[in-house]
Amino acid sequence: MDQMIDIIELIKIFVLSVVQGITEWLPISSTGHMIILEDLIPLNLSSEFVEVFLVLVQLGSIFAVILLYFNKLNPFSPKKTSVERKDTWVLWFKVAFASIPVAIFGFALKDYMDEYFYNPIVVAIALIVYGIIFIWIERTGESKHAATVTDFNSLSFATAFKIGIFQALSIIPGTSRSGSTIIGGLLVGTSRHIATEFSFFLSIPAMFGASLVKLLDLGFAFTTVEWIYLLFGMFVAFIVSVFAIKFLLNYLKRNDFTGFGKYRIVLGAIVILYSLFQF
Repeated sequence: MDQMIDIIELIKIFVLSVVQGITEWLPISSTGHMIILEDLIPLNLSSEFVEVFLVLVQLGSIFAVILLYFNKLNPFSPKKTSVERKDTWVLWFKVAFASIPVAIFGFALKDYMDEYFYNPIVVAIALIVYGIIFIWIERTGESKHAATVTDFNSLSFATAFKIGIFQALSIIPGTSRSGSTIIGGLLVGTSRHIATEFSFFLSIPAMFGASLVKLLDLGFAFTTVEWIYLLFGMFVAFIVSVFAIKFLLNYLKRNDFTGFGKYRIVLGAIVILYSLFQF
């Protein structure tokens, strides 16, 4: 090896990966957490590697979705009937169609957003605004926002595309990709369960695409130790994500998104205070 593994850096990688694995799926914004964590426990590694790591570590989280939903998302499963395999293909087409907005706006505006909007105040505002929206949706009553889409067969391509537009809003730091997508699903009439699972499925092309763009931009020129850090982080994010996804699905069987809305508002206030006083 061209350098030794630093245990302190490995611990930092572990903490960052745990937080990423949790915040990727819960609608509480990984960016808001990372703003604080990156300052408290900065990685003493090359800036290029850190930039790539913060994107590619998300692939570990994506593999958790693939594992947990492999049968549902596998159109070649011999356990499925011809109708079920067709429905699976249709679901993938809906995911692809809904991914068009984030592909267009993400490619065109991400650098601009990162340069001019990636700052604590914008992130805090996004956290608070989306937190208020979550609370508003839940408190206005089921009768006013009754779910008309309770399974993926009843999810139309038009509705899927509308949800995809909300996912595109996640290029604004602090909104949270899952948070934007879930809010979009709730507003266009999906059940909490469908909004959440469709958010999981939309993450697959979004994160693979973001990872590919980042690798093409910065390349694969990592040291052996950096590869170990990256693979370790992805593995940790994978394991944590499995539990985070199961937790969220079980949580929603008995609760709504109000708690997450309140958490976002509190986190937004903390980010503002942190940026002002750097405590």
